[in-house]
Amino acid sequence: MAVRPEQLASQLERGLAPLYIVHGDEPLLVLEAGDAIRAAARARGIDEREVLVVTQGFKWNTLEMAAGNLSLFGSSKLIDLRIPTGKPGREGGEALQRYVKHLDPQGVITLITLPQLDWAARKAAWFVALLEAGVEVECNAPALPQLPDWLAGRLARQKQRAPREALEFIAQHVEGNLLAAHQELQKLALLFEPGELTLEQVQDSVLNVARYDTEKLRLALLEGDPARLTRMIEGLQGEGAAPPLVLWAMATEIRTLALLRAGQDSGQPLAALFKRERVFDREKQALIQRALPRLPLGTLRAALMHAARVDRIIKGVGDGELWNEFLQLALRLANTPRRRRA
Repeated sequence: MAVRPEQLASQLERGLAPLYIVHGDEPLLVLEAGDAIRAAARARGIDEREVLVVTQGFKWNTLEMAAGNLSLFGSSKLIDLRIPTGKPGREGGEALQRYVKHLDPQGVITLITLPQLDWAARKAAWFVALLEAGVEVECNAPALPQLPDWLAGRLARQKQRAPREALEFIAQHVEGNLLAAHQELQKLALLFEPGELTLEQVQDSVLNVARYDTEKLRLALLEGDPARLTRMIEGLQGEGAAPPLVLWAMATEIRTLALLRAGQDSGQPLAALFKRERVFDREKQALIQRALPRLPLGTLRAALMHAARVDRIIKGVGDGELWNEFLQLALRLANTPRRRRA
C-alpha cells in the first residue's frame, strides 16, 4: 500500500503496519516520515529500537537476528534499517525478500529508509517484495506549481494563512530547499500572530534561500517558463555550479528533445520513442509531450549549435560571456508568445 507523506498521520492512527518503506529525494520529508513512525511506535508502548545502517561489509544476518532478539522486558521492538545507497546488493536483496515473508505485526515493526530510487531499483525483486508486504511512503519534493499548496498546508498547521501571491512569493524564494522553506514558515509563526498574513509581511520576512541543481534545470527547460529559467541560471551561477556540468545537463536534454521531435516528425509513435530514448519517468514524459509542440526541429538543432558554441567558450577557444550564453540558450527553449497575424 502506498500513502503520501500528508496521509501518513491518518494511516498511523488506524494502527501500525508491520513494515514501512520510506524513500524519496527530499530529506526533510523523509526525516519527518521516519519521526512520525517512530513516535507512533513509542505511543503504542514500543520503546525498544534497534538501528541498523547498511554500509560496506554489513552482515545481512544481523537483520534476522535483530528481529528474533527481543529483550526480556518487552515483546515488541522497532527495527530501524537504513540503506543510504539504496542498493542492498545481491545478498541484501535476497535477505530482504526472505525477511518480509516472516513479518510479525504483534512483535516487530520494521522501518526501512532509502534515498531516491531510479527506475531500475523500483523494478528490482527485493523492492517489489517490500512494497507488497508493507506501506510505502514516497517523499519527493513538490514541484514548483504544487509548492504554494504545500506551503499553505504547512501554514495551516501553525494556524496561519496567506494569499496566493504570498505563497507564490515564498515558493519562488525557497524552491529546491524544503528545509529552508520549513524554517522560513517557522519564522513567520514566531513573528506574527495566528491568522491572515499579508504579502508585505511575507516579503519583508522571507529570505531568498532557493537552491537549484542541474536536474531541476533540465525539467525547467521542458516547462519553458522564461522567468524561472532566468532565476535558475542566475542561481546556478551564484552557487558556483560547474559550467561543464550545466552544459552537459542542458545539451543532453536538448539532444533528447531533438531525437524525439525528429522521430515524431517521421511518424513514429511517441511511446516507442520514449522507450528508445530511455525516458521512463511519467512526469517527465508529460512535460515532454507539452514541450514538443512548441519546439520545431529547426529550433532544437539551432539550440544544439548554440550549445557547441558554449562548449568552446568553456574550453577557452570561443568568445562570449559564459553565463549570458547559458541564459540565451535556455531561453531558446522557453515559451514565447505567438505573433498576431496582420
